Amino acid sequence: MRIAELRVVFRNVIDYYSQNCLSTENDGVSMKVRKRLGLATLALFLVVAGFVYLPSCKTAPGGCSESGPQVSDHFDGVRYFNPRVTRESQGPSGQVPSRGPSWWVWHWIFRSDWPEWPKETDSKPGPAPAARVPEGSLSVTPVGHSTFLIQMDGANILTDPIWSERCSPFPWIGPKRYREPGIRFEDLPPIDVVLISHNHYDHLDVPTLKRLAKRGTLRSVVPLGNLDLVRSTGIAAVDELDWWQTIRLKQGITITFVPAHHFSSRSLWDRNKTLWGGFVISGPSGNVYYSGDTGYGPHFREIARRFSPIRVALLPIAPFRPAKTDEKTQGYRSIVHMGPKEAVMAHLDLNPQMSIAAHFRVFRLGMEGFDDAEKALAISLKEHDLAPDAFVAPVLGRAISPPSALSASSRPAYQEKPCAGPRLFDVPSAAHVAARQVGP
Repeated sequence: MRIAELRVVFRNVIDYYSQNCLSTENDGVSMKVRKRLGLATLALFLVVAGFVYLPSCKTAPGGCSESGPQVSDHFDGVRYFNPRVTRESQGPSGQVPSRGPSWWVWHWIFRSDWPEWPKETDSKPGPAPAARVPEGSLSVTPVGHSTFLIQMDGANILTDPIWSERCSPFPWIGPKRYREPGIRFEDLPPIDVVLISHNHYDHLDVPTLKRLAKRGTLRSVVPLGNLDLVRSTGIAAVDELDWWQTIRLKQGITITFVPAHHFSSRSLWDRNKTLWGGFVISGPSGNVYYSGDTGYGPHFREIARRFSPIRVALLPIAPFRPAKTDEKTQGYRSIVHMGPKEAVMAHLDLNPQMSIAAHFRVFRLGMEGFDDAEKALAISLKEHDLAPDAFVAPVLGRAISPPSALSASSRPAYQEKPCAGPRLFDVPSAAHVAARQVGP
């Protein structure tokens, strides 16, 4: 099917959806049924369009080796995977539960027990951030979802930026925004680097990256396999990293890509063809850990071992609480996402000066209610005898100055490793201690 023919089909689908599925005529068919039938029709079109139109995200060689990524404990030569998945995260048969992309699409359309989320009409963006903070200073401003403006030691860093109204390949369908960004896009200071944790649409938002490129953002750090996609947005300098690799942002500031328990996909056929992970930014003001999307696992303890003391950790607290508590669904969720209980466990493993909650109350991606994540976080902190300010659910747009670590390190505990099949818990040799220089 050619693109021109696909557009004709698309136009016909939209006409059918508008005339038949959104009709208010009283013919015995409820509006809920109409909408569900309409969504099913649109989803069928998206499935067809996905095979014809959406770009494939392949595993790209990146900056490690001209021959591409080598087999390691998290890459089998074709796809990436989560190493050391715990027995508690497995299904009753002892195998890791797996759901195909099509299952999740149809499950999302036909389930009828989605919680109602209110549209926040009184939320307003915060004040314009400072242009820079001096060396030795750290400020973290939550923008919403997993987007944070990290200002430290004279550098401005954005994590997984998304200012779009929907996290979707299309602007008219998909999870919509329920809270406005905490910073107006026009108020952003100059951004030195954008950190992308993985390629899901709520974390790698192409329209936002194009806007950032137009306003002068020239650098990004991405997981293996995402170089071409991010470069296509107009960001010229893109570094692809494997787990435990480090680049130097500027004098005294390094960025290390670290493991996470998650997965990747942007279409129906590219699942786990690109890597995922988190970041540790290290400078004179201390170590900042941004986890990206992740389930709970032993990687938190290893990150703490290598980067302690961590001044602030940015951790997701949703989605969680599946509608049905069957063992397979619970196990799958625990592998790739954390709820508040798992996030507090990660906080205890990492032992940061403070943690800041992410990935909640912006896009409805799970079965929790609008305020459930915040309430469950408060309960879990109390159960572990932790002060409320040890792990905060932030106000969007309000800058946070984390408490200073007693002996904050300005360097990571190790430096970049070559792409020669790195293992999750390897300690690099003395021959691999030189970090790469990226940019000035």
